[in-house]
Amino acid sequence: MSLFVTFEGADGVGKSTIANLIYEELLKRNIEVIKTREPGGTRISEAIRDIILNNSYREMDYRCEALLYAASRAQHVEEKIKPALKSGKVVLCERFVLSSLAYQGIGRNQNLDHIKAINEYATMGLEPDIVFIFLNKEETLARKLENADRLERAGDDFHNKVRDFYKNLQKKDNYYFIDAWQSIDKVFSDTLEVLDNVGGLK
Repeated sequence: MSLFVTFEGADGVGKSTIANLIYEELLKRNIEVIKTREPGGTRISEAIRDIILNNSYREMDYRCEALLYAASRAQHVEEKIKPALKSGKVVLCERFVLSSLAYQGIGRNQNLDHIKAINEYATMGLEPDIVFIFLNKEETLARKLENADRLERAGDDFHNKVRDFYKNLQKKDNYYFIDAWQSIDKVFSDTLEVLDNVGGLK
């Protein structure tokens, strides 16, 4: 069965760790699964990622940034996500459209309707079946700037707005909020429980 699952949340909440653990668990169950990320996931999308996150481009206009994310997503959806779903695979994706609403919309103070519109076009309406939103306490999100990329260096005000966006999201049928302040084992088990019971992966 095909299933599109995304992992969302502010920087530092452990999305990648849990996505990796879920991926390994599904492989053990002999479930056909791929794990990917945004921005990135394909050769073209990864090249765009390199531009977006490169500290050399700090003059990048916020509209340019939003459009680059959407461009990367369009290629990712058409080249990787849709074919995998069509072939019956489970797709685990770190970040999707919700991240653009959080980071480019709220974080960058851009018009949310515009961000939604360019991403509707980029994805041609594709939506995840399950969206995991990992929430953590503010003090755990301290960023190490030594090797930080352009977005990670955006400043506390930016990251606080992003975190608050996720925290204040209105519940939707495909949204599942996970307390990332718990131990990794508990976060993993809570996430897996949703996939088993809602996604039918038991």
